Amino acid sequence: MVRVMLVTLSLLASVTTAAASSDGAWNALFAKANGACIGQSKLIVPEATAPVVFDDSVGKVAVLLRGSTGRGKAKVNLICLYDKKTGQVAIEEFRWLGK
Repeated sequence: MVRVMLVTLSLLASVTTAAASSDGAWNALFAKANGACIGQSKLIVPEATAPVVFDDSVGKVAVLLRGSTGRGKAKVNLICLYDKKTGQVAIEEFRWLGK
């Protein structure tokens, strides 16, 4: 009985530690998301927020971007969704409510 409990506890501990990501892994994900979003945005000198990581069931990272498209001086706001599995991005312009 004690052996079964010890084996079960060690298996649970290994599953928990395997699910945790290192700082390096998070930084690599953030660099990929920012790079892909900025590259696809076609903005001139864009500003980007820190990535917002959604639950694994969603599988997406969001990055808000702001910058000029080069057509005039107006700044645009974009939201970029980065797919963690495929690396694909979807970008759409957004406006704050009331503005």
